Amino acid sequence: MATLTFTKGHGTGNDFVLFADADGESDLSPEQVAAICDRHFGVGADGILRAVRSARLDAGVAALAEEPAAEWFMDYRNADGSIAEMCGNGIRVFARFLLEEGLAEIPEGGTLAIGTRGGVRDVTRSAGGFSVDLGRWRLEPGDPLVHVHSLPVARPGVSISVPNPHVVLAVADTAELEAADLTFIPVIDPAPPEGANVELVLPRDPLVQDGVGRIRMRVHERGSGETLSCGTGAAAAALATRHWAGAGAPNSWRVEVAGGVVGVRMFPTEEGEHVSLSGPAELVFSGTLEI
Repeated sequence: MATLTFTKGHGTGNDFVLFADADGESDLSPEQVAAICDRHFGVGADGILRAVRSARLDAGVAALAEEPAAEWFMDYRNADGSIAEMCGNGIRVFARFLLEEGLAEIPEGGTLAIGTRGGVRDVTRSAGGFSVDLGRWRLEPGDPLVHVHSLPVARPGVSISVPNPHVVLAVADTAELEAADLTFIPVIDPAPPEGANVELVLPRDPLVQDGVGRIRMRVHERGSGETLSCGTGAAAAALATRHWAGAGAPNSWRVEVAGGVVGVRMFPTEEGEHVSLSGPAELVFSGTLEI
């Protein structure tokens, strides 16, 4: 057996087990990941974040080719052991972990480049924690129907890549939002090849206040189930709501999730519109585990 030294952290309740594996020598199997994330027999988490030097794994080498400053790679696994492209809450917690462990720093007014399977992402400090540029987003073609357990009829959704896949649907009122049973995996028709996170969105009344859009959201994450928060899901939910609202909708959004509040902002760049996510990142405790 080997001893794993880990830290538990969360971003608005979206929780992770983090550990440093600088030389890429401690890759966990899907079964080990699932056992660690088990909330009854393990540490309990929505996923695992392994900090590896980018030069030590193939996906990280690709990140270095994109941005040589991306020394660290966030190897993200869902609670069932499956691999995911990116995690908006996770990367904020990951940045906090790197800073606390003395593995990286963010200079005053500067950024920290982190490699992910969705590309290199730049993290900065913000008033409430950290902000991450999630990069370009895409509105995908098609009009999928989403069957959510305990809702009477299937709902049309909007497919958005941030860059991991999301399908966002609107609910009519608070009763519908709270009635949805997300212990069951929502059924998407047609089914995305790689699966997708599903976000249920309820616009606040008024939708816009002081120039900021306001929505509530619940989410079912592929490979993890319902979580208290999903960072890229919050971005997708805000993007979908702006799409539905049409011309004149704001580019800044306040997204309420079960675990708190995150901010989403859309802004132009030379390569196209980017979307950013801001919110808290907390480290809760550290420990060791025999695996």
